[in-house]
Amino acid sequence: MTLANSRVVTPKTLARITGSLYLAFIVASVIADALGHIGLGTAQQMADSITTAPASFRLGLVFAFFSALLFLLAAWGLYVLLRPVDKDLALLFLVLNTVGVAIQCASMLGLVWALVASDPAAGSTALPPVQAQALMQLALDSYRTGFVTAQLFFGAWLFPLGYLVIRSRLLPRFLGVLLLLDGVAELVWLLQALLLPAANPAIRIPGTVVSFLAEVGLALWLLILGVKVDQSTADSQPESVTAGSEGGSLK
Repeated sequence: MTLANSRVVTPKTLARITGSLYLAFIVASVIADALGHIGLGTAQQMADSITTAPASFRLGLVFAFFSALLFLLAAWGLYVLLRPVDKDLALLFLVLNTVGVAIQCASMLGLVWALVASDPAAGSTALPPVQAQALMQLALDSYRTGFVTAQLFFGAWLFPLGYLVIRSRLLPRFLGVLLLLDGVAELVWLLQALLLPAANPAIRIPGTVVSFLAEVGLALWLLILGVKVDQSTADSQPESVTAGSEGGSLK
């Protein structure tokens, strides 16, 4: 059964669902970082968390996996909202987001292996402690490499997204501009992480502020205010979320 034939789904309703998913993704990501330094933490911080608070790290890993799913669902909601503006560009940002999520989830399997390598009860007792510690560190380094790589796609998806937000008039144009700046900040962070890994972390503060304003602002705007709807279009097509000339509806 589809949403379209079970209940009317208006653009404003879909916008609020998308905003709630995006905000839930942000909250889950913050919790994952707080519990186990998963995300923005260094490999050493994660190693310390596994050693001193393995239960907390496991819970953080659960939140990290769920945050990836929520991010993908939020991207899908934005795709449905913005595909009437330009279907190809909307598909492009959805594909870029999907690739980034896939890389991030694959890299988090390294965190699972790090937990196994650090747990004497999980079958790693056949290895000497020194080797188990080395394997755990290798798994954490692999995760960090995958996480950094995913930022290429998480930065790139913001450019078509921001452009479509500006063009659509469904949302304020300043949100589109912030998303474009967020994309630049993500790519700067990527280059800094790859080329200058030992640089002062303070170099990331301006980009972090822009990212916070862009993504939290977008999530809250969608959740609280929804999107602008052409009243004539809404009156003539009240039964579904329209999709341009195809007349598609939310499935």
